[in-house]
Amino acid sequence: MNTADLAHPAETVAPRLLGAVLTHETAEGTVRVVITETEAYSGSADPASHAYRGRTERNAAMFGPAGRLYVYRSHGLHWCANVVTGPDGVATAVLIRAGRVVEGEDLARERRGTGVEGPRLARGPGNLCRALGITGEHNGADLLGGSRVTLSAGEPVPAAQIRVGPRVGVSRAHDWQHRFSLAGDPTVSAYRLSPRAKPSNGA
Repeated sequence: MNTADLAHPAETVAPRLLGAVLTHETAEGTVRVVITETEAYSGSADPASHAYRGRTERNAAMFGPAGRLYVYRSHGLHWCANVVTGPDGVATAVLIRAGRVVEGEDLARERRGTGVEGPRLARGPGNLCRALGITGEHNGADLLGGSRVTLSAGEPVPAAQIRVGPRVGVSRAHDWQHRFSLAGDPTVSAYRLSPRAKPSNGA
């Protein structure tokens, strides 16, 4: 996977990231996750995007270049990891919502809790970051080289195995069909509508 693969609109890249591999090498060991669920956020054109109102210190990593990691804390509790996409200077990104741990399961379980079942280790964006050991210190990391957090291509996913639907838990543009997941995969998170969801014109 290279910059050219990611230099497209988030809604184009998001389904292509299904099956890709996110890896974090640390002193504790390596955890490797196959991505099973993503959500696209389209910058200034997207009311649910952190970049909807322009560039800030918090969202600066979203403005590129493609292939960087944008990490933010959700509700002051959980870290969430996004792959920056699109041309340099255009703030679009793909939230990695869930994945299947394929290496380092013991370390992932140590981080998540010994009683957590395998399919739940990286289900949901906060749990995925916890399993991988990704925090705010990784914001802006180069996923394509020069970082211990890397993104690489995996086995191609046939279009028939991809499910498309509305995004989870956002209050604006919640009905945009920008959530992509592997059909029937037990690691994919459950859909929930935000209680603050407002009507929109879908995209």
